[in-house]
Amino acid sequence: MRLILWLLAIGAAAVAVVLAAKYDSGHVEIGMPYWAEGFNNKYTVEGFNKFIMALIVAFFIFYIAVRLVLRIFGFNQRRRQKKTDAMMMTGLKSFFEGNYANAKKTARIALKNAESPTVKAINAIIAARSAHKLEEFSQRDEYLNITAKEAPDERALQLVTQAELLLDQGLHNEALDTLQLLYSTGGRQQTAVLQLELEAQQQARNWDAVLELTDLLEKRRPVNKALIKEIRHHAHIKNIKKYAADLPSLNKYWHHLSVEEKANSKLAISATRAYMALGNCATAHEIVENSIATDWDPELITLYAECLDYHVSRQIEKAEVWLKAHQPNNAHLLLTLGKLCTHCELWGKAQNYLEASLSVEPSQAAHLALAQLHEKLGKHELAMDQYNKGLGLTLKQLS
Repeated sequence: MRLILWLLAIGAAAVAVVLAAKYDSGHVEIGMPYWAEGFNNKYTVEGFNKFIMALIVAFFIFYIAVRLVLRIFGFNQRRRQKKTDAMMMTGLKSFFEGNYANAKKTARIALKNAESPTVKAINAIIAARSAHKLEEFSQRDEYLNITAKEAPDERALQLVTQAELLLDQGLHNEALDTLQLLYSTGGRQQTAVLQLELEAQQQARNWDAVLELTDLLEKRRPVNKALIKEIRHHAHIKNIKKYAADLPSLNKYWHHLSVEEKANSKLAISATRAYMALGNCATAHEIVENSIATDWDPELITLYAECLDYHVSRQIEKAEVWLKAHQPNNAHLLLTLGKLCTHCELWGKAQNYLEASLSVEPSQAAHLALAQLHEKLGKHELAMDQYNKGLGLTLKQLS
């Protein structure tokens, strides 16, 4: 369409020039350079009209020739670009099909033929990922370096890919160093990048950094908030274990947690064990009691009878309130009450609670506790019977 418009414009201009020169009967004299031997130094064109027409025809021929050359060049360029794009798509298809050898080969060819830096970067990344899948790590690094060299504006693409592949290889420290290079460019990082760092920090066991990242990711979309919360709780548990040897540090860390986090049974179990190991039974009991109010966990109930001091009578009262109010047939709570009563030498209540626990749900722990009670009472045959029943139950569970 544009070519037709150009032709019409040129034709209109030619007509205008001819009409303007209609009444001019002059002539045009063309000078030739002195070195053009064999020709006259001057060439005269009779009639100005003829000269104008010849000039227009010459311009038209020149214009058409230039357009034709550009069209042919453009066609070849588009053809090459189309071929490169087809190779890139083939490489992507092969990669997602798991044919990594073909993906690397195809991407390498497309990389050589590509002209756009972005296309070069994409093909280099396909080749790098394919080489990584083939465990050709030196080639992977070569392609990543090509990305950095050929497409410096695609630095984020190169660094994110490099960090991900290093992390997949188990090189979490190197992955974190790579991510720091990405962060140095500034700007708000993508959620996927933060998730990548989260995984790297977990592998590096940098639990404080993990907690910072979970706080950031919890505000992002889309993320699996349940998974993020689970990861945060796991990081807290690891930190609690780290501070379990020092009471002031443990106190500071535990009291820093939110009420919601303290109520989580997994965190409560970890903290209870840590305080028990330090001999701080009062705090251990308090943690269990606060957690039980919102999250009934059998392991917490069991731990309630593991750390015993002069507060056992109060513990029995507390546990009996739970038994009457919420858990009249809870085998774990009945077992805990049996142990607490045994410690206070309340033999009859202890035996009743232990036998009730066994009637609800037989367990090796309840058989053992009842056997120990019988031994304290001098009933050795009954004790041996409970030991045997506990052993039989354990063997049955293992078979």
